[in-house]
Amino acid sequence: MARSIHVRLDDASAAALDIVRAEGLSDSQAVRTALHEAAARRRNPMALREEVRRLADDPADRDEMRAIREQMAQLAPSAEQ
Repeated sequence: MARSIHVRLDDASAAALDIVRAEGLSDSQAVRTALHEAAARRRNPMALREEVRRLADDPADRDEMRAIREQMAQLAPSAEQ
């Protein structure tokens, strides 16, 4: 079932709504768009943290990263130059 909400916008929120509406959206469309975009931005960091955790728990990935670090250290100029 569709849910209806009522909000009071402060000046900054009204200006933000105007920016979203500039694409020709109605108030309702603009608010829905903004909510979807805000939710996506909040999900992405969570997904990134999960990917980092998964990779950190992967022994093969850790071994590969260790080998890359060793190769990079060999290619780096020495501090004595």
